[in-house]
Parts: sequence; structure tokens; C-alpha cells
Amino acid sequence: MLRVFLISLHVTVSAILISMVLLQKGKGADIGAAFGGASNTVFGPRGAQSFLSKLTTGAAIIFMLTSLTLAFTTAKRSSIMEGVKQPTQTTAPAVPLTPSAPAEPSPAK
Repeated sequence: MLRVFLISLHVTVSAILISMVLLQKGKGADIGAAFGGASNTVFGPRGAQSFLSKLTTGAAIIFMLTSLTLAFTTAKRSSIMEGVKQPTQTTAPAVPLTPSAPAEPSPAK
């Protein structure tokens, strides 16, 4: 039950993360950056972090946590082949280790 919840949360967060990354503007997308002007220099060279980028960071953290949790729960599970019976192997009869009697030469014709 918990595993199904984690997988559904992981898929949902990954879809949200993809859409949020695609909605954001690139670093040099401002018109001032196209002509060499500095954009948003009031907040430093990086600029203020927008609400969408904060949501993206939160979604990325949730994505990583669900990935790690799913990896650990999968590693602790037993093998899917644990309950399956292995086919019994038939072995050939053992060859005697003592040398056999030498074959009698065939009569010459």
C-alpha cells in the first residue's frame, strides 16, 4: 500500500517538475540581456528567486526523496523468484574410477 502511494507520488511529482522546468524562462531570456545590458542588477547578478523556481526546488527535493525511498524499499524486498521451485537436475551415473579390463584383441582373419 505504501509502495503504491510512493510510486503514484513519484510519477505525479515528476510530471509537475517537468512542467515547471518548461514554464520557466531561461537565464538570458530578458530583452536587456540580448543587447548586453544587465537585467535585475538590484538583487545581484543572479536576481531574485521567483516563486516558480522555489516550487521547482521543492518538487526536485520531493522527487529525490521519493527516488531514494523507492530504491531502499526495493532493495530490502525479497526476490520475486524466492517461492519458485527449482527444477531438479538429473545427474548421469558416475563413471568408475578404476580402469576397465583391457579389451581382447580381435582374431586376425
